[in-house]
Order: sequence, then structure tokens, then C-alpha cells
Amino acid sequence: MDFRNQLSLSYYQNIATLNEAHQVYLVKHRETGKIYVKKILTRYNLSIYRAIQSHPITGVPKVIELYEEDHILTVIEEYISGDTLQDRIQTGILTESEICHYISELCAILDQLHSLQPPIIHRDIKPSNVVITAYNHVVLLDFNIARYYTEGKSADTVLLGTQGYAAPEQYGFGSSSQQTDIYAIGILLKELNASLSTPSRKFDPIIQKCTQLEPAHRFHSVSELERKIQDLSAVKGSTAPSSPRNNHNRNYPFLPPGYRSLNFWHMLLATPAYFMVLGLSLTYTPNTGNGSPFLWLERIFILLIFLSIIAISCDYMGFLRFIPFYRHSNRLVRFLTITLLDVAVFFLLTFLMVIIESVVGSFI
Repeated sequence: MDFRNQLSLSYYQNIATLNEAHQVYLVKHRETGKIYVKKILTRYNLSIYRAIQSHPITGVPKVIELYEEDHILTVIEEYISGDTLQDRIQTGILTESEICHYISELCAILDQLHSLQPPIIHRDIKPSNVVITAYNHVVLLDFNIARYYTEGKSADTVLLGTQGYAAPEQYGFGSSSQQTDIYAIGILLKELNASLSTPSRKFDPIIQKCTQLEPAHRFHSVSELERKIQDLSAVKGSTAPSSPRNNHNRNYPFLPPGYRSLNFWHMLLATPAYFMVLGLSLTYTPNTGNGSPFLWLERIFILLIFLSIIAISCDYMGFLRFIPFYRHSNRLVRFLTITLLDVAVFFLLTFLMVIIESVVGSFI
């Protein structure tokens, strides 16, 4: 690595470790303050990363910088905030319509990759490599073992992939192709469906066709698979967007809880609840009567406490993913985590109100 690259890389300051075993770190640019992900790779295809860098794909993190030295590649890429599908599976919060939406968007991402010349085959599609953003869109991570499709090649020279998701051809029974990624989608769909409280039999024909041992018997393309998923979605009456190319989102994460999905019944229940909270807060009167000089300060803090508890309980903006134990597979642990967080916020805001009253009171 020359001095210019060393200097450029030094601008990215490590601020957290995301995965020590795989050398993945959260970094901040010293000048701009922007947050990125830094990955140090010993197994990679540099031409794949250069292709993604020069031809950005919707639903794939943007590659910002590439530094190679002594057969080690350092990648600086866009930081994507969200839950992985593995998180969603463990928490058991998925629905049929969401599964259709996520698989459809994943197909749209792969369709872009497979349409490149030459096509890029991901080869490592699994729940931990699929992130769901706060806007309910899918992002596909980890191109460490991706490769170009070579027509007519008899077998892969290097056998790579995640056990349970890798297609038979990744174990030496043929060459990786677009059908290799389709096989992994079938296994992913099977696992997502199994996480439902009552798995749906409607996914069975798609899963069966995706996971055929012979690649020629699978779907011919991810666009064909996407159409099948959309047909299921239409039958269910899903309003989820079909792909990242459709840019219409059914969720509005910045709106208050109860309004984010624009569901009529949710809003009908949320509206009187918010009015009740507002009324209770702004009409609060302490035992000492209305003569307290801090009456409106106390009313505002009571309103803040109510709104904070609502925001925490409803996972506003998906911030709970940063809280330890919230991703625990045990529902009781998750419930206790939210309860303790609510209590902590209550005491913190109450303490802050008392401090402000004490400071201001000393000047009155």
C-alpha cells in the first residue's frame, strides 16, 4: 500500500467492533464525521468489489474505498442500519406478507447483479446477510465469496458457501450460476416460513422448485421467482412494495407510533390515546395547587415521560436493536428489557426535572 492510500485509510477511525472474528469494524471519517463499515478480507474477489464500486446496485451497500496490500483487502463501505433477517426470525415477529415483501426485494437485488455482464453470483445468501432497514427495505451484504458466472464451466474450483444454504454445485457437483442463488433463496424462504406461528403451505411449491438438486429444474431466473412471490402477495392482498425499484413504502418510521403504517384502525385507536396523554399532562395539578412556579415545567416533563414510554414500548425508529438483550430469543427477556428501560427513562426525566427546578429556584 503506497503512502497516499495509507494516508487515506488513516482518516477512518475505528469506533466499534461489529465482528471481531471476521474483522468487521464501525469507523468514522475524521473530517466528515460520517459513519462507515471497514472490512479486512483475506478471501475476496477484487474485481467483484470494483464492479460494485463502479456500478452501484440498489439494495447493496455502496463501496467507498478499496485498499489492497499483501493479498489483504480493506473495504470501506456504506453503513446500513437495521435488523438482519436472522434477528427477525429469532424474535418471531414476521408475517406472511412481510416474507413475500422481503423475498421479492431480495430477488430484485439479485436480478440487478445477475443482469451485469458478466453476471455476479452472490453464493452466500443467508438470514445474517440480509438487512431490513428502518424503511422496511432489503439490503444484501457480504460479497466475500461472490464470483462471476462463467458459461460452460464444469465445476467451481474453490468450494465455498454456508452449510445448509449452499447449493449442491458449491460442493463440487457443478458450477455456480444464477440458479445457485435461487437455491439459497429457497432455503431462506423455508426458514422464514418455519418461523411463523403457523407456517404457510402456500410457500411449499416455490420452496420445492427453488431447492431442486438439478439447477436446470429450478426457476430459470430470479425475475421468474419474483413474479411467483408477487402472485402470492397479490392473493394475500399485501400492500408491501414489490421491489427496491418501486420506491413506494408502506411504512413511515418518522411518524408517531400508531401512524407509521397509515392503517386506519391503528390511527383510530392512536388518536384518542394521544389526546388523553396530552390532556392528562397539560391539566396536571400538584397537591400544592396552581401556585407552583414550575407548574408548566412539570407538565411538560410529564408529557415527555408519557411520550418516551410510548416510543420505547413501540420501538420507535427501531432504536431497540441497539439495546442489549432486546434481540434475545426469549420473549420474557425482551419484555423485561423494555420494562426496565421504561423505568430508567422515567427516573432519568424525573431527576432531570428536579435538577432544573433546583437550579432555576436558586435564582428566584
